[in-house]
Amino acid sequence: MKLHSCLLCGVGGQGTVLASRIIATAAINRGCFARTAETIGMAQRGGCVTSHVRIGTKVPSPLIPRGCADSMLAFEPGEAVRNLPFLKKNGSLIVCDRAVHPVTAALADTKYSAEAMLDYLKANVENCLVLHVDDILALTGSVKAVNMALVGAMAQTGTMELTYSDVEHAMTHRIKPAFLEMNRKALKYGAECVK
Repeated sequence: MKLHSCLLCGVGGQGTVLASRIIATAAINRGCFARTAETIGMAQRGGCVTSHVRIGTKVPSPLIPRGCADSMLAFEPGEAVRNLPFLKKNGSLIVCDRAVHPVTAALADTKYSAEAMLDYLKANVENCLVLHVDDILALTGSVKAVNMALVGAMAQTGTMELTYSDVEHAMTHRIKPAFLEMNRKALKYGAECVK
């Protein structure tokens, strides 16, 4: 398997780290090498979270250099814009449409428009897929399943050479049984958005 670098970005509490672990587990189960690294310092306070996942036969380091991410899963539009310099010119982006205002914006009493961020992303990323959080919430009953919708979409695109089944199998080993059905629905929703 050739080297594939995926950057996941969001805000604390969105399940960014869990999603990266599921992707890495799916790759390892397929016999690939996987490295991950997270920046989660202020995650518990609603701060920014970034996870790097690199898989392949050889993985030089866990951190993705700027301009080298083959794909990006963005849990929040503003974080997608902030991390866009990591994405390759022909890279693919899967982003959720709901803004989650970071702590810094709340403290400064400033707001930003998710629509403006999404417009910018669509104008600057050729392979951009937007997932609708309200649809995921209606289907699963929880915004906590958004991470699996993003992973499901990524699996369906085939950009990481991981199949839907690979990811679903890894998910069953990483998610508590009580939450599996909800997350399976989200995974399927994400995959169907690609079809």
